[in-house]
Amino acid sequence: MTRSSTTCVRGSGTRGGQGRRRVHCGSRAQTSVTCGTCWGYWADGFDWRAQERWLNGFRHFRAGIDGVRVHFVHEPARGGRGIPLILTNGWPSCFAEFLPLVPWLTDPAAHGIDGPGFDVVIPSLPGYGFSDRPARTGVTCRYTAGLWHRLMRGLGYQRYGAHGGDFGAAVTTFMALDDPAPMLGIHLSNLDLAPYTGPGSRPLSAAEQAYLAQYQRWREDDRGYGAIQSTRPQTLSYGLNDSPAGLAAWVLEKWRGWADSGGDIEASFSRDFLLTIVTLYWATQTIASSMRDYVDNRWLAAELSLSDAVTVPTAVAVFHQFIDDGAPPREWAERLYDIRRWTPMPRGGHFPSAEQPGLLSRDIAAFFNDLAAAAASPE
Repeated sequence: MTRSSTTCVRGSGTRGGQGRRRVHCGSRAQTSVTCGTCWGYWADGFDWRAQERWLNGFRHFRAGIDGVRVHFVHEPARGGRGIPLILTNGWPSCFAEFLPLVPWLTDPAAHGIDGPGFDVVIPSLPGYGFSDRPARTGVTCRYTAGLWHRLMRGLGYQRYGAHGGDFGAAVTTFMALDDPAPMLGIHLSNLDLAPYTGPGSRPLSAAEQAYLAQYQRWREDDRGYGAIQSTRPQTLSYGLNDSPAGLAAWVLEKWRGWADSGGDIEASFSRDFLLTIVTLYWATQTIASSMRDYVDNRWLAAELSLSDAVTVPTAVAVFHQFIDDGAPPREWAERLYDIRRWTPMPRGGHFPSAEQPGLLSRDIAAFFNDLAAAAASPE
């Protein structure tokens, strides 16, 4: 593995010689983000240079792993040796989603959290932002899990934990499923992989049936994006990569619907933070490559069998999003995972690292502290 330091991209606010275009939202505005206001702010008020300075306040690197250039942020614990922890996001997000966690996890004492700090590693998924995506199919969450193991070992870590949400929850799960030996534990903020429920599995409980019924209602109402991204991503990409307004609308509609926003996206996130996410997609032209995850992972859950079981200690923090996709009961997760900690959260949604970094950090710290205490106690 080769590694080099880097800084975040510096852009002029335009691409390919294009002039800045003012865009307006029509009368059928889709979300309470007030698209016209947001787009106008992006064109005339958003200070990208200030966001560059924020991003570049963190330690950025690129590593060559099996011919793939992987971007990551690496922040060591402030108080010395910390617990190595790799964090993985999903779509439509990027590494910046986890940056609000960094001060909480690297310096927990400064935030009133007991226990040791963490050496935090935040990689960009293949094809997201500054990470390359191999020019082939099969770049699945399972494949990425292998990359992350090689990344952590290349950084000198022999034992480490992992946290993830969305696709990141699947990557984290496969890290534990396929190569459990170096894993201290895994922490998830949602369940991205459905467990095996075919012949030989126990019958569904009433709570599981209720959850799956609500999840199906969510799919019928909100999952249209996934259908097109898993079957015709390239067609969609031409429009999104050409239009900043289209890109922002496509991405921010999900941040509104999946956050614990009550329908008001700016109640959960600042405009500057949201537009930093969108600008990272726009400046790197990676919306197309990021959506390849939906093609490559389309049949991934079908690979799981009755014998698949995550033996690595697992914690789940259960958050609730505005467009309700159901709250999984603990017994649903226990079909696949060795659940040691289950925390229903009072607030926060699909992007808890940005919505509620304090709640999420405390839960991560408490889980790994409990594991360390159990390992230190006599039999």
